[in-house]
Amino acid sequence: MPGKWIHLCIDMQSMFAEDTPWHVPWMSSISPAVTEVAARHPERTIFTRFVPPASAAEATGMWKAYYRKWEAMTLGQINRRLVDVVPELVRYVPPARTFDKMTYSPWIDGRLHRILQSEAVGTLAFTGGETDVCVLAAVLGAIDLGYEVKLLSDAVCSGADETHDATLRLLGNRFSVQAEVLTTEEFLRRL
Repeated sequence: MPGKWIHLCIDMQSMFAEDTPWHVPWMSSISPAVTEVAARHPERTIFTRFVPPASAAEATGMWKAYYRKWEAMTLGQINRRLVDVVPELVRYVPPARTFDKMTYSPWIDGRLHRILQSEAVGTLAFTGGETDVCVLAAVLGAIDLGYEVKLLSDAVCSGADETHDATLRLLGNRFSVQAEVLTTEEFLRRL
């Protein structure tokens, strides 16, 4: 693979893995593939964490309405350990890093892009969840910023099969020059 790359693992957190209102049932089924990439290359792995506000009142814009709907998932209501990366992955930190974000996209405030640019990263390999929400936002932002994208199809998950499949087709077809959809095995074989 040309250039420097980073494994950007999106929101593999206990709040999505455990029995919460945001539970993603098949997150556990992609965990072995995600773990394989992180275990082989922990120094090249960044785990994003979706961090809710303490309450809906602390959110901005339409996020206020979102967190009024999901008040039970605000930091004032949940056990804060649910924000952590799942136990099978957190053991790779460090050398893997975490990156906290308050929106679907990790690119909004520019911090992640500055970090990656300072490290001369040109390619991002994406894993995590959910394919049709946070992964989609992260991938589209990466494309806009000029990164080469590798989306590991067996290492991303969603709560909805139909939109997961549609998102993989969309990214693989409409964005085929900038994004490649491939399996974890295909990706690791190229390294």
